[in-house]
Amino acid sequence: MSQRPFRVLGLQQIAVGAEDKSALRKLWVDLLGLTLQGNFKSEKENVDEDIAVAGAGAFKIEVDLMQPLDPEKKPAVHKPPLNHIGLWIDDLPKAVAWLEEQGCRFTPGGIRQGASGFDVCFIHPKGNDELPVCGEGVLIELVQAPAEVIDAFTKLAG
Repeated sequence: MSQRPFRVLGLQQIAVGAEDKSALRKLWVDLLGLTLQGNFKSEKENVDEDIAVAGAGAFKIEVDLMQPLDPEKKPAVHKPPLNHIGLWIDDLPKAVAWLEEQGCRFTPGGIRQGASGFDVCFIHPKGNDELPVCGEGVLIELVQAPAEVIDAFTKLAG
């Protein structure tokens, strides 16, 4: 295996789903005290998502509270309830190219802008014959870290 040309810096987000995100908002925002930072809706991704955050600065972690726009359509963002995890990546294009060379399967759509404005792509939860490396049942979002996050994690690792 060739040397990895990127670093996973840390957890960027977790995404949880339900048919009605109001119960998620009650727990995560009202009871646990996370701060609502925004909302994202996408017909293509079948999602109405509230973006809640814990922590601050480069170490802020999103908890995305998702419900489907149509529970009968795919993707079913509420099944499973822990929809995906997101990882900060210091060089997303290099990571994707290298992982593809290693046989990693990505979801359709390639690198694109995500709900929070960062470039993202997703490792598929299931492999296939051509691309067997996958999340083994877990959807994994790779998120391009902005410079301040890369700097903060580099100093911390110091």
